[in-house]
Amino acid sequence: MKRIERIFAIVGLLAIVMVAINAVQLPENEGGKVETEDITSEKKLVNDYNVYALPIPDGLNFAGEDVPLDNPDIKERMDRELLVNTYWQSNSLLLFKRANKYFPIIEPILAAEGVPDDFKYLAVIESGLTQAVSPARATGFWQILKTTGREYGLEVNQNVDERYHIEKSTRVACAYLKKAKKRFGSWTAAAAAYNAGNAGVGRRMKSQNVNDYYDLLLGEETGRYVFRIIALKEILSNPKKYGFNYKKQDLYEYIPTYKVSVDTAVTDFVKFAENFGINYKILKIHNPWLREPHLNNKSKKQYFIDIPKEGNYSLGN
Repeated sequence: MKRIERIFAIVGLLAIVMVAINAVQLPENEGGKVETEDITSEKKLVNDYNVYALPIPDGLNFAGEDVPLDNPDIKERMDRELLVNTYWQSNSLLLFKRANKYFPIIEPILAAEGVPDDFKYLAVIESGLTQAVSPARATGFWQILKTTGREYGLEVNQNVDERYHIEKSTRVACAYLKKAKKRFGSWTAAAAAYNAGNAGVGRRMKSQNVNDYYDLLLGEETGRYVFRIIALKEILSNPKKYGFNYKKQDLYEYIPTYKVSVDTAVTDFVKFAENFGINYKILKIHNPWLREPHLNNKSKKQYFIDIPKEGNYSLGN
């Protein structure tokens, strides 16, 4: 009996071992072939979704002023902004699309006002080239506060808010930046002052006994500000280098307009738009500074309303 019991025990042990072996074997399909799909898929996932460190280009500059990349702190801060904006692909791709539409409006104004072309990227980081409104109620492409807008001659009220006017707000931004450049001596510091204010940057320079943006200890937002501008300049200027692929037809189009002079009240912009073969929505797209469906204009001020040239929109009945 003991011999038979030992035989059964050995057979049972062998059965357990076979079950364990089968448990770790790859499954077979009906034809007896080992299934490797899961392993292959995993390898494919790894191969297709790599994330790479980015080399920091030599000779980065803002408005012709070099970024001191030999300073390890500056190098790390620049690296952060290049990584964040490269790998936030959906947002960056939208910026490529919008830049194609709006840079043709902004660039000639910067040139005419004597402000370096690089400042168009300041508008990119301020608003994403949208008519944004911040929690502090800074408004438009250039994120201008109500008091600042009025100080620089913009009309800001419930009926008309020229902070939404791309051309006029760009000129105000230029005036502010030139004033800051005159005070601080560099375009880099002027860009920082656009974020923190002339007084804010001035106080920090005085208290820290430095006169260069890259030597200042600043809060998180202003400390990243210029680096974000430079990163967007680098990425938007070199799409292929940073993995962005698109065709010309993928980008948003600049829509040419002509200007209609108005020096009286307009009681109904719906009817006004129809007179030019467009609807109210299209009128508002091109004139977001008109905040209400009518224009009061008690002072008989001359306004210029942008009307898209014929053939740019296909309208329904």
